[in-house]
Amino acid sequence: MISEAEQLMLELQRATHATLRVLAGRLADDNLSASEINVLANLADGQFRSVGELAAAAGVKPTTLTSILDRLGKRGYLARELDLGDRRSFMVHLTPEGAEAAQRASAAMADIVDQAAGSLTEADVAGFRNVVRALTEAAR
Repeated sequence: MISEAEQLMLELQRATHATLRVLAGRLADDNLSASEINVLANLADGQFRSVGELAAAAGVKPTTLTSILDRLGKRGYLARELDLGDRRSFMVHLTPEGAEAAQRASAAMADIVDQAAGSLTEADVAGFRNVVRALTEAAR
């Protein structure tokens, strides 16, 4: 018999995969992986971020992020510049083409959330955020 905790994790994984499938479909013309969409959406605000900051925001290991950044850089979506405050680090930011792709990714995400949240109360959303926050903290 599956425990309540195991059921919660299975439901979260199922929702994640379903959401990523819909997101990939809506962004099919961009030919982006889920990881690339995640990074672009995290940079959509136009801020420069260190690789470490971006890895934490995107929820990926810095080594994994490096390959994602390489792919996005080759497509002309982002640039890396030496961090003047720490010459051992780089700051990452979107190019104009990357900003356009990031806005498409953010808009697709917002559409999915709006569609899903239509039947939810503020308490439902707050409860979901609490669960996600707790799972994220437990995984660190």
